[in-house]
This record gives sequence, structure tokens and C-alpha cells, in this order.
Amino acid sequence: MKDNILVIGGTGKTGHRVVKGLSELGHHVTVGSRKGTPAFDWEDYSTFAPALKGMDRAYIVYYPDLAVPGAKEAITALTEAALKEGVEKVVLLSGKGETVAEACEEIVANSGLNYTLVRASWFNQNFSEGAFLDFVLAGQVALPMPEAEIPFVDADDIAEVVTKVLVDDSYNGETITVTGPKKLTFGQIVKIMEQAIGRNIQYIPISIEEFKAGMKAAGLPDSYVWLFGYLFKEVLGNPDNQAVSNDVERVLGRRATSFEEYVQKTVDTGVWNQAVSESI
Repeated sequence: MKDNILVIGGTGKTGHRVVKGLSELGHHVTVGSRKGTPAFDWEDYSTFAPALKGMDRAYIVYYPDLAVPGAKEAITALTEAALKEGVEKVVLLSGKGETVAEACEEIVANSGLNYTLVRASWFNQNFSEGAFLDFVLAGQVALPMPEAEIPFVDADDIAEVVTKVLVDDSYNGETITVTGPKKLTFGQIVKIMEQAIGRNIQYIPISIEEFKAGMKAAGLPDSYVWLFGYLFKEVLGNPDNQAVSNDVERVLGRRATSFEEYVQKTVDTGVWNQAVSESI
């Protein structure tokens, strides 16, 4: 039986991958975005019910992060609308080790909906599709927390897990923690990228305050600057949040993608080399 599924954030890192996976399984997928039909806008609660109408299931990605002010209120409004519209199940993408995000998880868990929570470690794709891409292109990755050991997870793995648990009710009520297969420091992952790309890339340890100041100087909004400060200090700064999970293997029946595999896959796309040639 094929479902009608709303993918909120369906153009984002995990969302577009989930859309692809669900579509390949034959489900009827609607992308929840401000440009969608009907539109979905986290800042406009009146868009929630029209987007959820007729949907059997939904994948929830809150932008920019569940830790930011306003997230709890928005998740509450969304789950209430989903229950009212007869949605059978939701899957919430959350952050591994984010205590503030856990409040949003509780809202989903107590909503009366069938649910699965997916807690993800930091994404590999931050270095090729996100905030740290420009650092790699410039050959200088300046980031705080040099001592933090992070089990970076691949967005393809997250999306494959989400796709499975969204349509498989045997995972109802579970919290799935998705990480990569091993912990690496920023210095180690920069060295892996440097060797695979074939050019010099330097890791430069800086303080959290220096990083935030650089974001402000680049014109990024205060909420975004606060979020990254929080993620570095509260998430990467807590050793308990650096544990490796085997949930990717448990759900998918295969081991999680390593950072080395991600880097080779990304090198093959040309995204790093193309930008280098454009800057010469």
C-alpha cells in the first residue's frame, strides 16, 4: 500500500534524499516548502493544516534547528494540526546531544501521533553542501573544538534510515541515533580531505568567540551565530555526545558510511575541484 507523505524541508540536505527514496518506493510525495503547493512556512502556522491535509505520514525537519527559540511552539502547532488532519505517523529529525532539541522530541512523543525520532550527529555534507564548504575551497578550515571527537554521519545514511522508519511501523515509538562508524577530530578529517582532493588544506583551531565573530563579520543573522555557538559549546563540548551508535547498521543491515567513503564519493562529483578551478 502506497502512502501520501509530506516531506517538510524536502529541498534540504536530508529532505531531497528522502523525497527521492520514497518516490522510488512508489509513495506519493509532497515537498513541504514556502514555494510548494500548498505552501508550508514554519513562521506561518496557518500553512500547516493545508499542507498536511490528505497526508498519511510526514517527515519533519525544523529549520534552522530544534534548539532555536520558537521551535517548541512551532512543533506543538504542527503536531496538533497533524493530529487534527488524521496523519498516521511522523518522523522527526533531531540533533544528537542537543538537550534543548529533546524538548521538541517530547512534544512529538506526547502528541498522540505514531512517531519515530531520528537523532543525527553532525553531517559529513557540511563540508560539501553546507556551512563549511567555503573553508575547504579556501584551503583553510578554521573551526573551534580541536579536541572534540565527532562521529560524523553521512546524509545518505540519514535519509535511508528516515525513509525506512517512516514507512515501517515496527520502529514506532523508537529513538534512532545515527552516526558514522568512528570518531574523528576536525584535524583528522581535514587531513583525509586534503589527501583525497590532492591539494593543501590546513586546519586552523580557533576559539568559539573567534568563530562567532567571523560569522557576524560575514553578515550572518544573530540567530545563526547563536546556533553555531551553542552547537560547538554544548554539543561538541560534551564527551557523552561523541559516542558512536550502531543504529544505522541495525536499521539498514549494513555498516554506516565512513568519512573516507564520503570524501571519495564527493571528490568524484567534482564539487571541490570545480570551485578550485573557478578561483584560479
